[in-house]
Amino acid sequence: MDLIVGAGISGLGYAASTPNDYQLIERSNDIGGYCKTFYNGEYVWDCAGHFFHFQHPELRDFVMSNIPDEEVIQVRKQTQIYYKGRLIDYPFQMNIHQLEQQEFIDCLYDLFNIPEEADSPASTFKQMLYAKFGKSIAEKFLIPYNGKLYATDLDKLDVDAMGRFFPYANKEQIIRNFRNPSSQSYNATFLHPLRGCIRIIDSVASHVDMKRVTLGEELIAIDMKQHTAQTTRRMLTYDRLISSIPFPQLLSLCSVNYDPAIYSCNKVLVFNLGFDKKGPERQNNWIYYPDPSLVFYRVGFYDNILQQDRMSLYVEIGFGQGDQVPPADTLLERVLDDLRKIGVLTDQRLEAYNTVLMDPAYVHITHQSETDKAEKMALLSNNDIYSIGRYGAWKYCSLEDNLHDAIQLAEKLSQQKDSLHL
Repeated sequence: MDLIVGAGISGLGYAASTPNDYQLIERSNDIGGYCKTFYNGEYVWDCAGHFFHFQHPELRDFVMSNIPDEEVIQVRKQTQIYYKGRLIDYPFQMNIHQLEQQEFIDCLYDLFNIPEEADSPASTFKQMLYAKFGKSIAEKFLIPYNGKLYATDLDKLDVDAMGRFFPYANKEQIIRNFRNPSSQSYNATFLHPLRGCIRIIDSVASHVDMKRVTLGEELIAIDMKQHTAQTTRRMLTYDRLISSIPFPQLLSLCSVNYDPAIYSCNKVLVFNLGFDKKGPERQNNWIYYPDPSLVFYRVGFYDNILQQDRMSLYVEIGFGQGDQVPPADTLLERVLDDLRKIGVLTDQRLEAYNTVLMDPAYVHITHQSETDKAEKMALLSNNDIYSIGRYGAWKYCSLEDNLHDAIQLAEKLSQQKDSLHL
């Protein structure tokens, strides 16, 4: 029997794909993990901005198989950066020609005059930003924005902390974009259900035998040698255990010694805000805010994405792992004041809001964490335990990546099982 821990998209994806007998347990009282949707009158809010950028047509067909076409919209992504009172197209490094003349000259000069010592291999994320883009581009946007996002010193992060999701560009691409703007990226378009991302979860869950899913049951201990798992309700014996809970938590449950300082992350407090009418921003899906004087790093416009006639926002604020997150009501006025300061909010009246604390949110990928993770993953898999998902695999990835990895693991373990019976 496969014991699956966590009913987010990874756990559900594995359950939907495996031919093995399984039992899925989930700590909370509903499925979806961070892919949840909240309804408040006409407002449709997710935990944060969750959008599907499909790279695999077969996964798109699988995910969308039980969602009627008329309930899904395809959106061509439009995003910008609020920089010193003006909007610059994203990514910043490709659009420095939109800056004021002197700042454009600074960025261009530094891009072509990167110090020779920067030619040596960078060992941190911050060093990589200086080495690839020069001082001005790094310090005007890349460092302040990512510092707010990750809520940590970027010198602590691995060079490849964001993997394929970081918008790299060489000098030739940057220059070419001055005359021939390109919107090509891994997520140039995305799909989004009109009733929120929970419809994605429901569609995947339609392939799962829900009689084998138990909600409100938390895993509290694992005996790797005996292949047993103690939950808040019972003792379970498994052949394989597939977990999508945060990797450090899994190590603790398995009584595996590790250094907790290696596995750090940030927390993100999300405000979902609904107003009585549209605001002045009618084009962007979301906007990035590198300015350290603003409390948030990104604001998303559900009303623009879902084509609604009242302004509906998600506002994201990053905190360090050890930071105390202030009560939401004490931060609300600061959020509203900052929205007024940048012109997103004018005379609109707040009608409804909620908050979601994502903890963990973005994991901090370091050389140490990657090295230790590989070692610990090997130990776990030798004991028939597999850790998947953004937090289970402790990596920066998309929703589609999570689903793809879960299906691949189900196929791999099924083939292993079949070979044992030959």
